[in-house]
Amino acid sequence: MDPVAFEIFGIEIMWYGILISLGVVIGAILAIKEAKRLGIDEDTMIDLFLFAIPIALIGSRIHYVIFSWDYYKDNPAEILNFRGGGLAIHGAIIAAVIVAVIFTRKRKIDFWKVTDACAPSLILGQAIGRWGNFINQEAYGRPTDLPWGIMIDGVKVHPTFLYESLGNFLIFLFLLWYRRNRVKVSGEVFLLYIALYSTVRFFVEGLRIDSLMLGPIRVAQLISVLAIIIAIYYLNKRRKSTPFEK
Repeated sequence: MDPVAFEIFGIEIMWYGILISLGVVIGAILAIKEAKRLGIDEDTMIDLFLFAIPIALIGSRIHYVIFSWDYYKDNPAEILNFRGGGLAIHGAIIAAVIVAVIFTRKRKIDFWKVTDACAPSLILGQAIGRWGNFINQEAYGRPTDLPWGIMIDGVKVHPTFLYESLGNFLIFLFLLWYRRNRVKVSGEVFLLYIALYSTVRFFVEGLRIDSLMLGPIRVAQLISVLAIIIAIYYLNKRRKSTPFEK
C-alpha cells in the first residue's frame, strides 16, 4: 500500500499521519465524554489537549532522537524532520503525563480523575496508530513461519504492529468495562492502562528487529518494566486512599 494518501499543493499527506490524527480526534472525543461523567468541565479537557497533544508529539520525537543519537549526531538537520519518521510512544506518554501533572495542579483539579477519563482514549488511539506502521512497512518483527506472518522485502515476518494493535484494542475494551463495573478509587483506570499496555509492549518488543537500544537492553522493555512497577505501586497505594467518587 502506498504510504502517501494524497497530495495538497505538492505536499504529500501520509497515511501514517492521517491514522495518528484519527486516533487523536477519536480519543479526545471519548475522553471529553467520560470527563463529563466524572464532573470535569469540557472546556477544561479541551485546554488540556491543546497543551498535551503538541508536547506529547515533541516528547515522542525527543525520546526517539536521544536513543538514536549515533545517527542524529552526524545528521543534526534531521532532528526536526518529523516527516522523515521517528516517533516513540513512550516519549509521548511521559510528556503527556508531565503536562497533566502541571495542568491539574494549576487548575486545582484531580489528576487521577483526569487521567482516568483519558486512559481508554489513549490506548484506543495507540491501537489505531499502529496501522500506520503497517502501511509504512515498519515496526515489524523477526522472521517467522507462522501462517499469519506478513511479507516484507520477500521475507515472512511477525506482524508486531498487529500484535500490539490487537492487544491495545483488548485493553481498551477491558478498561471500558472496568471503569463502569469495578472501579473503587480514582486513578485505577489510568494505572491499569499503564500496567497492561506496558505488559503487552514488553512481549511484543521482544519480537521486533528495530528496537531502540541502550547498550544490550531494549529501551521499550526497560521502560515497560519500570512502568509496571510504578503502576502497581501507585495502584496499591490508591486503593488504600480516598474512595472513588462516581
